[in-house]
Amino acid sequence: MDYVSALVPPVVMAVFFIGLIVTIVKTQGGANKAKEDAAVDAAVARAEAVRQTPNTGGA
Repeated sequence: MDYVSALVPPVVMAVFFIGLIVTIVKTQGGANKAKEDAAVDAAVARAEAVRQTPNTGGA
């Protein structure tokens, strides 16, 4: 019976890991995809704008 107790933790972890992957894959896209993409695009645009503004405080 020692082999059963040795195999249970990896099997349980594998089942939970597969469940996590399935959940992640199922939640990709969907109704909020456009909203999430717009938020990311806006954040990238703000970062680009900050990076490209000239520094006028020269020394």
